Amino acid sequence: MRRVLVAFAVLFWASSAEARPSAPLYDSNYLNIGLGCQWQQKCMAQQQKAMNKALKYVRKHDLPAWRIHMCNRNAARTRYRVDWVGFENCIRNTALRDPPPRAVRKAPAKPAHGEIASRSRGERG
Repeated sequence: MRRVLVAFAVLFWASSAEARPSAPLYDSNYLNIGLGCQWQQKCMAQQQKAMNKALKYVRKHDLPAWRIHMCNRNAARTRYRVDWVGFENCIRNTALRDPPPRAVRKAPAKPAHGEIASRSRGERG
């Protein structure tokens, strides 16, 4: 009787291991969305749907690089996590305009050699 119970337990344990889903470590998108949503199924479904729609939109339309970069920066939760719903809303926003070019600052002029020496001696020199 004991052997039958042990055999049954081993058989049940082996079959349940095959039925388990694979670890999310091998699917980086699923892992990213799962961590961002704290593994809440409704949130993960929304993020997955938004990701697919946004990627399809980007493939279909020839978007300028600045728009994609801006939306990536806006939708970033952290450096490695993206809020896909926010990215999709941003990428489809037709009101976005190209940001003006950044002003290039000139480096401050270097003081002459004599000025540095006089400053290093203090106020009274």
